[in-house]
Amino acid sequence: MTFGSFIGRLSAALIASSLAFTPIFAVHAAEDQHKLTVVSFGLFGGQGVFRREATGAAEIVANRFGADAVVVRFNTKTGGNATVEALAATLQAETKKMNGDRDILFLILTSHGSQEGLAVNAGRSAETLKPSNLAGMLKRTGIRYKIVTISACYSGVFIPPIADADTLVITAADANHSSFGCEDKAKWTYFGDAFFNIALRQTSNLKEGFLLARSLVSKRELRQGFEPSHPQMAGGGNVEPLLMARQ
Repeated sequence: MTFGSFIGRLSAALIASSLAFTPIFAVHAAEDQHKLTVVSFGLFGGQGVFRREATGAAEIVANRFGADAVVVRFNTKTGGNATVEALAATLQAETKKMNGDRDILFLILTSHGSQEGLAVNAGRSAETLKPSNLAGMLKRTGIRYKIVTISACYSGVFIPPIADADTLVITAADANHSSFGCEDKAKWTYFGDAFFNIALRQTSNLKEGFLLARSLVSKRELRQGFEPSHPQMAGGGNVEPLLMARQ
C-alpha cells in the first residue's frame, strides 16, 4: 500500500465515523430542548383592558422566549370563551401535545381579583376561579415545568397552593392588596405594562424581568399616591433557569 492510498483510506474512515456519530449528537440536542406552550386568558369581559393584556402578553412571551404553541382566549361584554371550564379544557388539550417531563407551560391570567380568586365574566355569565381550582387543573396536566403569571388584585392568594420548585408563580399583588390600572380603555394594567410590555423586552430571564417590573410598579404607585400592591414571585427554582430570552 502506498502512503497516498493509506492517507486516502484513513480520511474515508474518519469521515464515515463522523457521519455515524452525527445523528446521535443531533438526537441528544433535540432531547435537551424545552419546548414552550403559552396559554393566555383574559377572564373579565366587562373591561377591554383584560382582552388587550391577555393578547399582548402572549405575543411578547412567545416572541421573547420562542413559543412552539400559543393559545389566547378572552371574554367581552357580550360573551366569550374564557370560562373556568374552557380553561381546564384548554390546559388538558394543549398539554397532551407536550412532553410532560421536559416542556414548559406558560400560563397568563388577567382579571379582577379578590381573596376568593379571579373574577370570570363573559356577558351575563359570572363565576370565580379559585386558587384550589387552578391548582387542580395544573396538577391534572401532568406537566412538570410550569410558569403562572396572574395580573389581578389579591393575586398572591394563588401562591400557596401552586408555587413549588417546578412551578414559578408571578403575581401583580400579594394576598392582601389591590393592583391598579384596570381601566376599560387601557392597553395594560400597571403590572402588565411593567412586566410584559417593558421588563421582558429588556431583560434576559424572568427573575430579572420581575425585579425590574416590581421596581417600576412601586415607583408608579408612589407617584399616584396608591397603597403598594407588592408584586410577588415564588417557587420555580427548577424551571426559571430553563427559560432564557432570545437575543
